[in-house]
Amino acid sequence: MKKTSIILSAAALICAAAMTISCSNAPQAASTNEASDAVSLKGAIVYFNLDTVSQEYDMANDLRSVVETKVQSISEEVNRRGNKLQKDVNSFQEKIDKGLITRSVAEVQGQKLQQQQNEFQNYAAQKQQEIGEEQAVMMNQIADAIKTFVDKYAEEQGFALVLTTQGDVLPAPVVAGKAELDITQAIIDGLNAEYVAEKAKTEKK
Repeated sequence: MKKTSIILSAAALICAAAMTISCSNAPQAASTNEASDAVSLKGAIVYFNLDTVSQEYDMANDLRSVVETKVQSISEEVNRRGNKLQKDVNSFQEKIDKGLITRSVAEVQGQKLQQQQNEFQNYAAQKQQEIGEEQAVMMNQIADAIKTFVDKYAEEQGFALVLTTQGDVLPAPVVAGKAELDITQAIIDGLNAEYVAEKAKTEKK
């Protein structure tokens, strides 16, 4: 019977997903208490840094924290089941090596362990899919909230076009632009103000 490389690989997949979410929580710059006054230039083409907004948006950080907790819980359960199965397999192999069980008994126990291993693989795959769905929903919620706010804000300010840029060394698609056209801080301030107000309404209910 094969050793449990399959068991360990399944558990590793879950752990990798947990690390992915954890690593997405990049160090955040200190937020300012003063609302940034965006330049109102009707017909202007403005831009904002999506990475910075995602890092400093309170709702995004709260959602990441929730998903990270869920992933950690899933990872721990998968590891627990994987370790138990690993222990059973090691015990079975030891009995075979020492000649402590007959061939017929070994065949029955081996088939049972193989079935348990298959069930564990299915379970680990299911949990991996759940993690992927949690991450996808989280990203969609963040993206939808940002898009909704930016649409409203652009209409209020009369901007002709709003671009997003990502990256620090060579941000794309906006490599360079006038500082007054960078509305990143205004977007962060507006999003967080709306989020605080929405949370206050929810807590009062």
